[in-house]
Amino acid sequence: MAVAGAALAAPTAMAATRTATAAMTDHSGHGGHGGPAAFDEVYQGRRIVGKPATGEHAAHGGFTASIDGKELHLMQNADGTWISVVNHYETFATPLAVTRAAVDKLRGATLVPIAT
Repeated sequence: MAVAGAALAAPTAMAATRTATAAMTDHSGHGGHGGPAAFDEVYQGRRIVGKPATGEHAAHGGFTASIDGKELHLMQNADGTWISVVNHYETFATPLAVTRAAVDKLRGATLVPIAT
């Protein structure tokens, strides 16, 4: 009986191994590949909007954000964290978090766009 049970367990274990290996190489369901979530909200009386970037903005992590309609320059670090021109030496986990932090740091001041 033990031999029959082992014979049945071996194909099951092999199938589980194939499934685990496929899961490790299949990144189609990986959350990080979809990019950060878009947002559009009022935070401390300021309208903040963030969305996937297109064109020239896609080079800086592929995301763009604005505060009251003025662009907030965001950059994604190699480790996946985010910084902005306002919070250049402080990292944040998401574009939403760095945009909210910029609003906090501005303390009501108007964001001035970067001259290019």
